[in-house]
Formats: sequence, C-alpha cells, structure tokens
Amino acid sequence: MASDLTPAEVAARLRSDDPPLLVDVREDWERDRAAIPGALAVPLGDIPARLGEIPRDRDLVFFCHHGSRSAQVAAWLHRQRYDRVANLDGGIDRWSTDVDPSIPAY
Repeated sequence: MASDLTPAEVAARLRSDDPPLLVDVREDWERDRAAIPGALAVPLGDIPARLGEIPRDRDLVFFCHHGSRSAQVAAWLHRQRYDRVANLDGGIDRWSTDVDPSIPAY
C-alpha cells in the first residue's frame, strides 16, 4: 500500500543523500499558479500513457492540490507493482503552509 507522508517528512527526505522524485499530478493551469521546483509534471490523466517516464527504481512522492488525486495515483501505481510510492498528505496546499510559504495558496 502507498503511504502518506507529511510535508515535513518529504522535506527531510529531499535533503537526504537519496531524495525521492516529486511527481506533480495537477493540471498545467494549477502548476502555473503554484509549483514545487524540480517536480516531474505528469497530469493525472496522462499517467497511464507516460508510465515509462516514472521510474521504478527510486522513491516517488506524488502530490496534487490537497492530496486526493495524488493518493489515487499512488494507490494505482502500487497496484502496478511500483513499490516505492507515497502521497504528499495535504498536497501543495499543506506544503505551502508547512514547508515553503513562498508558494502561493490557491
């Protein structure tokens, strides 16, 4: 099962020697309003077609606005035998509150 990680947990992992890949499953217009630098952008509807871009050999943390869509993606990928998947609990909205207030809430 995919796990939920708090923004603080993800931020700590990003500072580690083996950081996870952040995957933003929001739409382009959402990323235009607020984004986490360095995240791979793969909108929810494009996930199946772009599966080859999502590595199996590293930790992955999926996020969206509040965490619902990314939780669905993480669970689906886990069923596709991706074992190193997690969801950013609260999405970019909570990230902007707990980790990086320079990212605007919307």
